[in-house]
Amino acid sequence: MNKLRQIWSDLRASFWFMPSLIVVGSIVFAAALIEADSAGSDRWLSQWPRLFGAGAEGARLMLSTLAGSMMSVMGITFSMTLLALALASSQYTSRILRNFMRSRVTQVTLGIFAGIFVYCLIVLRTIRGGDAEFVPSLAVFFAFVMALGGVGVLIFFIHHIASSIQASSIIASVAHETIAAIERLFPEKLGHGPDEEEDQDQVLQSLDKRAWYVVPAAVSGYIQSVDNDALLGLARDGKTIVRMEHGVGAFVVQDAALASLALTYPPDQETIAALNGAYSISRHRTIEQDPAFGIRQIVDMALKALSPGVNDTSTAVMCVDYLTAILARLACRQFPPSHRYDGEALRVITLAPTFEGLLAEAFDQIRRSAEGNVAIMARMLGAIDTIASLTLSPCHRRALHEQVRWIAELADRTIESTHDRARIERRLMQVREVLEAEPASSSGKADHVQPGG
Repeated sequence: MNKLRQIWSDLRASFWFMPSLIVVGSIVFAAALIEADSAGSDRWLSQWPRLFGAGAEGARLMLSTLAGSMMSVMGITFSMTLLALALASSQYTSRILRNFMRSRVTQVTLGIFAGIFVYCLIVLRTIRGGDAEFVPSLAVFFAFVMALGGVGVLIFFIHHIASSIQASSIIASVAHETIAAIERLFPEKLGHGPDEEEDQDQVLQSLDKRAWYVVPAAVSGYIQSVDNDALLGLARDGKTIVRMEHGVGAFVVQDAALASLALTYPPDQETIAALNGAYSISRHRTIEQDPAFGIRQIVDMALKALSPGVNDTSTAVMCVDYLTAILARLACRQFPPSHRYDGEALRVITLAPTFEGLLAEAFDQIRRSAEGNVAIMARMLGAIDTIASLTLSPCHRRALHEQVRWIAELADRTIESTHDRARIERRLMQVREVLEAEPASSSGKADHVQPGG
């Protein structure tokens, strides 16, 4: 199943899969119309001669013109797409290129122009002149209609490219994809009590006494996803414990440790192959099971915006705003436990994501790059205020409190203006009051949400 998901993800991110489907559809459509014309061409010509009355030479000329025009337009479309990719890579980060390549608008646009070109070629080769003249009038008419539709598609594509390379569109697209992954991976919401796991000291002590055999990785690359059900089934069938050595999003090296098995004897090749089959490893990270990668992309854009060569505080502020939306969604979610059982028997020890880790991924590097930037510090404090009002977890609130302390240290060290320092102090006081207050019930959370600035 992991292999199928990986193949589907690669197909979605390719420039050839969707256009190929559209080209195949245009071939089928052309063949169907030609067959309809051959069955009743005189009827079309006699009923609407102004629409379907083109001769053989006129039809050839029109189809040749349309086919050549579609190839020129498709070249322009490719050029615009590559230009947008180059601009996005240089101005923001190369990690977002895959998002552009996954764009359905771009893929469908390329497919439509290629499909019209192939359609015209197929219809063109069926036209015959002379005594056995045959002109598929209905197919020629639809070629004209498709060409008019292609003009509309080109205009819409130009608008789409102009909109998609804007910072707000790119950041929002990554944030929405990340939130969708969070909804899928963490569907359960927190209760009204703390969400710390039970003390696992005794379990860990008993595990240290076991003999662990390393399972090497079959290939090098990033772990895109893990089939947890397959790992649980493998551990159940072998009456063993699977311990993940790397989590989703981590890079593994071929023949290095991928996981470990608690066995009395080394695992056989079938077990090693089955465990590797539960992992999807590729050359790049994806967001499907790795929301940290979505956070990483937005953080990279913020760091690029805060760099001295760019100095675009507005874009960095937008990044913090969308990171707030992501973390606010995470703050009220139940994270999966790291120990998974089959009945009362421990079977899988995972490296599951945590709120604390994702919060550090989102804010640590931005905070380090925000020295002396009052706008970013104030925005981050506003983000912590909002997130704190949406979570009841003491662990989450402690992590937020740590972030506030580090921002306060940064402000004391880097802000020289008395006015700016007083502004940050007031904001710090407000956020600390929210964090130190007793968490309210979920029904009253929304009343505590304050603006991010």
